[in-house]
Amino acid sequence: MQTDIKFLAGVGPKKATVFNSELEIFSVEDLLWYLPFRYIDRSSFQKISQLEAENLVQIKGTFLRFTLEGQKFKERLIGLFADGEKTIELVWFKSISFIRRTLEIGKEYIVFGKTTVFNGHLTIVHPEIDILDDNLLSKSTMQAVYSVSEKMKKAFITSKLLNKLQKSALELLKTKIQETLPEYLLAENKLISLEEAFQNIHFPQNADSLKKAQFRLKFDELFYTQLKILKQKRKQKRIFKGYIFEKVGDYFNLFYKNNLKFELTQAQKRVIKEIRYDLGSGKHMNRLLQGDVGSGKTLVALMTMLLAIDNGFQAAFMAPTEILASQHFETLTGFLENIGLNIKLLTGSSKTKERRQIHEALENGELHILVGTHALIEEKVQFKNLGIAIIDEQHRFGVAQRAKLWAKNTNPPHVLVMTATPIPRTLSMTLYGDLDISVIDELPPGRKQIKTVHAFDSQRLRVFKFMRDEISKGRQIYIVYPLIQESEKFDYKDLTDGYESITRAFPPPQYLVSIVHGQMKPDEKNRSMQLFTSGQAHILVSTTVIEVGVNVPNASIMIVESAEKFGLSQLHQLRGRVGRGAEQSYCILMTSYKLSKTAKRRIQIMVESNDGFKIAEEDLKLRGPGDIESTQQSGLSFDFKIANIAHDGTIIQLCSDIIQQILDEDVELSLAKNAVLFFELEKRKRTKLNWRIIS
Repeated sequence: MQTDIKFLAGVGPKKATVFNSELEIFSVEDLLWYLPFRYIDRSSFQKISQLEAENLVQIKGTFLRFTLEGQKFKERLIGLFADGEKTIELVWFKSISFIRRTLEIGKEYIVFGKTTVFNGHLTIVHPEIDILDDNLLSKSTMQAVYSVSEKMKKAFITSKLLNKLQKSALELLKTKIQETLPEYLLAENKLISLEEAFQNIHFPQNADSLKKAQFRLKFDELFYTQLKILKQKRKQKRIFKGYIFEKVGDYFNLFYKNNLKFELTQAQKRVIKEIRYDLGSGKHMNRLLQGDVGSGKTLVALMTMLLAIDNGFQAAFMAPTEILASQHFETLTGFLENIGLNIKLLTGSSKTKERRQIHEALENGELHILVGTHALIEEKVQFKNLGIAIIDEQHRFGVAQRAKLWAKNTNPPHVLVMTATPIPRTLSMTLYGDLDISVIDELPPGRKQIKTVHAFDSQRLRVFKFMRDEISKGRQIYIVYPLIQESEKFDYKDLTDGYESITRAFPPPQYLVSIVHGQMKPDEKNRSMQLFTSGQAHILVSTTVIEVGVNVPNASIMIVESAEKFGLSQLHQLRGRVGRGAEQSYCILMTSYKLSKTAKRRIQIMVESNDGFKIAEEDLKLRGPGDIESTQQSGLSFDFKIANIAHDGTIIQLCSDIIQQILDEDVELSLAKNAVLFFELEKRKRTKLNWRIIS
């Protein structure tokens, strides 16, 4: 299996270099895992008289003659091919001397290719040709098609060559392909062997054999992905003993009695109960809290921090941007009024004197809660006794950054990571399998569902009238653009141009329009935001910098310009900036008439649904896990060859159930029957997957 690819017949050093650089194929095993992206039915043949243009066809027959036409360097070889009734011209523009040397007049061949019209005649250009008696595909009715790059084509690595190489590899490895799953797992789950799977994925006999091969290989990938995470999760719970928060003390009770002005939702109560169980268990908490925008995650985080403080610990709350960190600081400060707790904000904009005071108060234990950005993970920031680390919008932080916060105490603090992007179940089982998951799936009572509409650019005047009507009722409006300045490559509405047109349509002094974007200095940005949050500015023109964290209950309209350029999750996040007050809120998605099929689908989903989890599932299907959750950001690299998280939920669940049973019986995989699992897992630890304890 580990034979260098250059030693496989038909490869050699030059082609091996291309395989290495283009496909990261270094061994015969790597080659077997380079799977076809589609299959062509090669079971039927057509008569030349039946052929039409622009179709993939397969015919049998013989060459009657070859002619060379055109001038030097622009030559073409034409072979007249007959099936006994009619003829067709086969044309080559490249490798002419090789083709003329290898093809014989009168010998029977199978010709496969796409029909085109050339010089008024139906032709097949650069067809695939096999000798009828020695047809590579005689045993398989479905021909695998492999993706090839331009560099591969230049090195004469074609789909046809890959087909031949796969056959050579399978012949070389006959009975030598090492099984990656134990016998009992294969039998219990009716899985074919790995050798059969490779044979039938590259040379399927029929649709059924292909389906079995695909299932086996998907199972293999998803099984080991989850086994690695779930085994690590159990190990972590055994090794890392968590601080025990034994009591619910004065701060928690005082807040609950005096400062909580509304009833918690049932979902919030359930999640707090789950967290309290973790914190009192003596095991280290590593929990993901997910909930839709406006579901009350910050309040749950605060009550978790109060439990830590009541037990003599400090709390850290880290957010990805200054705007979001500042927003959380203001929200938490408002909640904690008259409680007597010391809470501070630390960001890149914090002054030197202020930083020094924060560092000192942290180290001597006077500071209870520190809210901030990446500034929290600087070496100078030292806690006296950090008991809980809360990370908001966790996917925006790299693994190394999160791990630094995790290491701020001799024993790791409990960890609660939060996301307002609902995560599809299949993704959470794989990407976040090492975390316990809590879900707030309920919005606070009294919230009205946001009405979402799709409007074209030609309807802008009607939109302006609607905006004026809402402003006259005392409401405020967000307008979000995808770019800051116009780009030659794109025709999106850009922010600077949009700001000018909005100020013309809504002129001072009757209207005040504020602007915020990522390239502004922090002080300017904060001033602009303050104008809007205080209610002085009627309209906030912004980029997606306000995607998360900005809370202005009086804002009732979210207008997204060039909405077709945003992903579903981003559109849902932006929509979540409104609907925070008691009044009816609206989200208007502005687009041009020219929309791709995918863009139309995204807009349709947004108009039809306010359910964040349904939207996340659709987003996963449309974009794939690599886009929805940056795997590089989260430190995970799912290099799946065949499995698809969006579509293979049944297999993911099956693997998860099986793994839990195995680990319940044999957590170290030390039993003889699990020797294959232990060996394979150790082998895969040395591969690209980079699993970290904290996710």
